[in-house]
Amino acid sequence: MTTNTLVTTPRYILPIILGALFFASCQEEKPTTPRQPNVIIILADDQGWGDLSIHGNKDISTPYLDQLARGGASFDRFYVQPVCSPTRAELLTGRYHLRAGVRGTSAGGERIDLDEALISEVFHDNGYRTACFGKWHSGGQHPYHPNSRGFDEYYGFTSGHWGHYFNPSLDHNGSMVKGQGFLPDDLTDHAMSFIDSKKSEDPLFVFLAYNTPHSPMQVPDEYWERHKDKVIQGAPRDTVSQNHTRAALAMVENLDYNVGRLMDQLEQQGQLENTIILYLTDNGPNGIRWNGNMKGRKGSTDEGGVRSPLFINWKNQISQGLKIPQISSVLDIAPTLVDLCNLTPTKSISYDGNSLSTLLLEQESVWPERHIVHYWRDKISVRTQQYKLDHQEKLYDMVSDPSQQLDISRSDTATLAYLKSLKDDWKKEVLAELSYEDIRKFPIGHKQNTWDHLPARDGIPHGNIKRSNRYPNDSYFTNWTSPNDSITWDLDVLASGTYDISIHYTAGPSQVGAKLQLSIGDASLALVIDEVHDPPLIGKEHDRIHRIESYVKDFKELSVGQIYLEKGQHLAVLKALNIVGSSAIDVNRISFLRV
Repeated sequence: MTTNTLVTTPRYILPIILGALFFASCQEEKPTTPRQPNVIIILADDQGWGDLSIHGNKDISTPYLDQLARGGASFDRFYVQPVCSPTRAELLTGRYHLRAGVRGTSAGGERIDLDEALISEVFHDNGYRTACFGKWHSGGQHPYHPNSRGFDEYYGFTSGHWGHYFNPSLDHNGSMVKGQGFLPDDLTDHAMSFIDSKKSEDPLFVFLAYNTPHSPMQVPDEYWERHKDKVIQGAPRDTVSQNHTRAALAMVENLDYNVGRLMDQLEQQGQLENTIILYLTDNGPNGIRWNGNMKGRKGSTDEGGVRSPLFINWKNQISQGLKIPQISSVLDIAPTLVDLCNLTPTKSISYDGNSLSTLLLEQESVWPERHIVHYWRDKISVRTQQYKLDHQEKLYDMVSDPSQQLDISRSDTATLAYLKSLKDDWKKEVLAELSYEDIRKFPIGHKQNTWDHLPARDGIPHGNIKRSNRYPNDSYFTNWTSPNDSITWDLDVLASGTYDISIHYTAGPSQVGAKLQLSIGDASLALVIDEVHDPPLIGKEHDRIHRIESYVKDFKELSVGQIYLEKGQHLAVLKALNIVGSSAIDVNRISFLRV
């Protein structure tokens, strides 16, 4: 495995530095330092490599993304991990996600270890103004929240997926607010506003993490109308599969529109020449659709599950139409940006990725032989420039057989043995780092924050209570039918003090009068549900196909009272003292305000 620690000054910077030094020697005033470039990383959610017209998909039109690719570098064989949070961890750290403690997509398994140096923190420490807009999926409470991981500004949702894309409830720097319009449009609006509201000459780092085309399959009518009657290539002919793919492609066309808006703004403001723009996706497609005849999709360690587009545009620095055939990885992005922006990390970082700066700037260099490992749910694949060892230890020549049709493990035993040894070494070095300590303890009371939210996603139901959906990321608790039922959250109180506590609930007329009790350690608070709040479920009216995730609804906040909590680990228990009617309330989350 090739590891890079810190970085060297890129060759293109040297003439600028030398020119500045010469100017300083001729002038009495203090010399100016060349301004570092802005950086914008755009990450799509569940978009496949094949969901672009530039890659040959005849059922979609993505002119702005195609222009982004043609205007800079495009990577022929670029890889991510099979699902969302592992890819995000590797993007942010430059290290395999298991080293960073990420082993799942919910229940605390998505959180990046606090001793990891995120690229956002490196940019922030080097004087950049930083912002994240969209899907975070790397920890919901401080110190895992984006505002504690190097981002000055955050607007989006920290969960693994969201249940509604039109005017949804969102997190703005730790406070819950109401979104405006279709979520990808809203996220782009906030990113453009952040770029436009420059209060200083400090460079900007923006992470724009879109939520689409991840389900639920919601998209504005103008995009749906262009696709609703198409017979889509690569998808089964049944109506559900066709509509899923139609919606996914329509959602990608909306992303294309938003990327175009962002590019137009940068050009109009004269910032395009000093902005590095990256575009990629977090895993393979979330459905059966055309993907270059590759095997596998989201969740698979086969080629189709892990190959992603990567376009990097830097006007007048990266050649237009540059094609990069060398295999590369999301692990490479952090060390590449450190190089290109001439950043100085405040601590040594042992990157698993390689800096791609010499390839991007077309500097003479010997590119090392390398391999990339993909892992999800104990399935491991190993990719070299020519070969792939899949999770069943079948061997494929990916140059002559990119669709993984012919297993050559019996005829090429030498390559098989070599790749198996790489896999074994990775398991001993990387997989062995994964800690199996309890990850379900959720922090409150961090010094950088006053509000903490513990959603149903992070709680545990007991008795008859169940989640509104088996996917926990955007769910609520329901079916509370017995006084013996309860909900618990494992707390890690980071600071002793008094906390205002509220509960977010819905209750029908027959549930008014229910008495509940919240206990944390030896302290407890009682509350009575004295107001009807029974809104309808939201989402179905905008879905293009029947969803697999939970529908959502508007929850009402009810103050429970104040409680003093000692620093340390505690169990929060919410139970019913009595139930009026057939069931108690539905619960979305409990919130803590540090007084």
